[in-house]
Parts: sequence; structure tokens; C-alpha cells
Amino acid sequence: MWHHGRCHCQLVKFKVKAPATPVVTLCNCSICQVNNYHGLIVPLNDFELLSGEENLTNYQFNTKVAQHTFCKTCGVKAFYNPRSHPEGVSINVFCLDPVPVISVNHFDGQHWEENIDKLHQED
Repeated sequence: MWHHGRCHCQLVKFKVKAPATPVVTLCNCSICQVNNYHGLIVPLNDFELLSGEENLTNYQFNTKVAQHTFCKTCGVKAFYNPRSHPEGVSINVFCLDPVPVISVNHFDGQHWEENIDKLHQED
């Protein structure tokens, strides 16, 4: 099914194709942990940015592979292109409207290299 999402100020809007009860990843890496980010990873073809591209800014760190996008106005990271799935998009499930009932998988992102294979087993 298609879910609609947005940042807090609603300048950035998108839609994403995902199950009615999506499985999200709760990662403990340095950026996900401080943002309490609950990510729903989908193929790029299942995501469409509807508005606000000009209002996005990008942040990179460490390996500079992940493309962390934030709304310039409200600062919310509604989605980003993850290092683990460069051909996909990770959606902040709390930015979906309405927020669906979710199932959560925990990922030890503090030890990313040792655990990445476990994350891909969940795909």
C-alpha cells in the first residue's frame, strides 16, 4: 500500500510503498541513536518525493556513503539514502501520516561492519 509522509513543517512531502504493518529497523549507530530514528528501508522505485526538494540539505560523515537529508526549515530527517542499501531509501516511520503500527528489528550499528550481514538477512 502507499503511505504518505512529511517533515514537521510539511514543506517536504513524499509517498512510499510499504506493507500496512511495516518492519522497521532501530539502529544504535551514532546518528540513528541520537535521533531515535526508526527506519523503513524500501527500494528507490517504491519512493516518490512529492514536494520540497529545494528545501532539503545533505549531511555526510565517516565513510560519506550515506546521504542524510534534512528539511532546511524544521530540521527533520524524514528519509535518507542509507549506506547499507545504496539502491534504497530509509524512511523515518514517524514521519508517515498516520504513523502505522510497526514491528521493530534492532540493529547493532555501533559495530556496523560486523553486523551488516544480519541486516541484509532481514530484507
